[in-house]
Amino acid sequence: MRIERIETFLVPPRWLFCRIETSDGVVGWGEPVVEGRAEVVRTAIETLSEYLIGKDPLQIERHWQILTKGGFYRGGPVLSSAVAGLDHALWDIAGKVYDAPVHALLGGRVRDRVRVYAWVGGDEPGEVADQVAAQVEAGMTAVKMNGSGRIHPMPTLGEVDLIAGRLAAAREVLGPDRDVAIDLHGRVGVAGARRIMRRVEEYHPLFVEEPVLPENLAHLREVVESSTVPVALGERLFHRSEFIGPLAAGVAVVQPDVSHAGGISELRRIAVLAETHGAMLAPHCPLGPISLAASLQVAFATPNFLIQEQSRGLHYQREGDLVDYVLDPAPFEWVQGHAELNLLPGLGISVDEDAVRAADKTGHTWRNPVWTHEDGSFAEW
Repeated sequence: MRIERIETFLVPPRWLFCRIETSDGVVGWGEPVVEGRAEVVRTAIETLSEYLIGKDPLQIERHWQILTKGGFYRGGPVLSSAVAGLDHALWDIAGKVYDAPVHALLGGRVRDRVRVYAWVGGDEPGEVADQVAAQVEAGMTAVKMNGSGRIHPMPTLGEVDLIAGRLAAAREVLGPDRDVAIDLHGRVGVAGARRIMRRVEEYHPLFVEEPVLPENLAHLREVVESSTVPVALGERLFHRSEFIGPLAAGVAVVQPDVSHAGGISELRRIAVLAETHGAMLAPHCPLGPISLAASLQVAFATPNFLIQEQSRGLHYQREGDLVDYVLDPAPFEWVQGHAELNLLPGLGISVDEDAVRAADKTGHTWRNPVWTHEDGSFAEW
């Protein structure tokens, strides 16, 4: 069996899928994308495909090593995302060849269901409360929301109080037995993050995500030690070596993205590294069905897994849903806030190839918003 064909598909709202077909007719699917740079990753896939065509698809680790290290210049989000999608597809093929789910190939499952959380939007506490209540009614046990919209790097008292107010509104609805997390998206500086961490401590968030930018990780320990609130980060880190510093600084939750950080192969290694530091895994995944399916396979086989992000109902995603490109939505139907055990081979989903090919004819040119402050200077989105 050899790899015969590799294709990519630009799929609305902002996704990129890849398809690997073997000489035996076995097909594997992956999701290689950098949000807002999907076309660039597509080109990277074309370049990497030169190596893969004609190779044995079951030698996944051999291919991963060459795809990531075979070029003199390594790393970065575009290359690691391209490798990630190819890695998903190779694992999908392996599972189908061996007639087993990927989590079985990773050593077998350590849990029988996977906890997921839902995103909520809303800029005002009242809107937050209503949206959280809707998620509780739907059976979710955890939600996450942005801590703020556009905010000053050194936030004002009013801006900090608004974050706390929205978190308080969510906590009142959730009660003490459900969880809420907030994402700061690296929008404030180190000093601002310390203030916010202390201010929200009384509401016991599950974690505060990305309190500072990756550029400021040298000061991460100051933020971690400013509060008892767990710190989470990792969506903009792409290799296990990049997690060493944050873990040494006391990060409690790592959030690599299976579509950015080298795929299933590297996500698994990052999880093991985190486990040696007593940290938990909560993979980043505001993406499509293939990325989420790959994340869930890792979650089933990872002892230090905490919770899984997923994009159903994502507030800023106006078109497209996880189930638009699969033949059976069952793997993405949450039961009491959890993904149920999936024993289907490979990634455990059946991609609707006709829908994917039709969507690719339209494609997309999604770009993240670019924000500015009132004085015209750049603001983090």
